[in-house]
Amino acid sequence: MDAALRFLEGRARTVREVERRLDACEYGEVEVYETVERLKELNLLNDTAYAEEYVKTRLATKPVSRAHLREQLRSHEIDESALEQALLLVSDDTEADSARQIARKYARQYAGLPERERAEMVLRRLMARGYPYDEARAALSAAEGTEE
Repeated sequence: MDAALRFLEGRARTVREVERRLDACEYGEVEVYETVERLKELNLLNDTAYAEEYVKTRLATKPVSRAHLREQLRSHEIDESALEQALLLVSDDTEADSARQIARKYARQYAGLPERERAEMVLRRLMARGYPYDEARAALSAAEGTEE
């Protein structure tokens, strides 16, 4: 239990991260299971809370699409139900606002380029963050003040 608590001191962790850490410390399966269950009881380990906080922080610092968030949360091996619960925080309006915010940022960054090249660069950036082409195109149009 002490090893798990020390691991949780720095930041919140997922259940799978704690399990891996305890496995690496060569604790037995029963010890790992009991420790994880006890941490869950004490609400020190909660994948749903972790995923929701991850989504909120990510949207506030570097917005990405819902699809991109899903991939990132899966890479943390979060339980699928916790993942889906956290993604409910991202409404369609929130996702569209994020896409427009990103489009405006990159449109300013590439302002010195010819219009066609600038549009292509902005679309690439949006699509790299997981936005489908149609959403990226709409965000670019909104950023340029030509709503489609």
